[in-house]
Amino acid sequence: MFRDRIQAAIELTELLKPYQGQNAIILAIPRRGLPLGVVIARTLKLPLDVVLTKKISHPHNREYAIGAVSLSSVVLDDTVKKIPGSYIEGEVNSIRKILSERYRLYYPDHNPMSVRDRTAIVVDDGIATGNTMLATAELLFKEKTKKIIVAVPVASPQAIQKLEKSPYINKIICLEQPVNFYAVGAHYEVFDQVTDEEAVKLLKMANRTENV
Repeated sequence: MFRDRIQAAIELTELLKPYQGQNAIILAIPRRGLPLGVVIARTLKLPLDVVLTKKISHPHNREYAIGAVSLSSVVLDDTVKKIPGSYIEGEVNSIRKILSERYRLYYPDHNPMSVRDRTAIVVDDGIATGNTMLATAELLFKEKTKKIIVAVPVASPQAIQKLEKSPYINKIICLEQPVNFYAVGAHYEVFDQVTDEEAVKLLKMANRTENV
């Protein structure tokens, strides 16, 4: 159990210190990964950016991810075999519209930072199914990253097992893998929502500090 995302980020940073001074970049999955990403990037003096991905929710349980979408790739779980293709297609199109809007919000006057030949450290506040992280890793691999490191405070054991099979992920750093994992928020005393506006401010603040 973590007090909040800041405490979780501080603990996670200790395990990421070997990457300080390396050709690495912290990549947060918005929006909830950004509070952690700010702390880690500041401490390790590394640049911070975001990876735009979003889960595809199950039609009967919006909290359960059956896949994930980025602007250029889609990852689907085996459970989609029982779900109409029209639903999946509709969700993908809808999510990509949202991601396109977020892209314009996060990058109003500049492009995303290059990850080519860099170690990408992907940060989120937790992992439930692993599908979003799988999509993220696939996206980064296509962008010619040197290595992909997944760093999270908490995840379900099933998600970690799934990620360990990924040909794109080089290392997984996870502080806790509760056997009775229910939801990411259940492992934080304070689990506030993070708005897009707050996330953009965090990203700008982190990179101003890093560039000073």
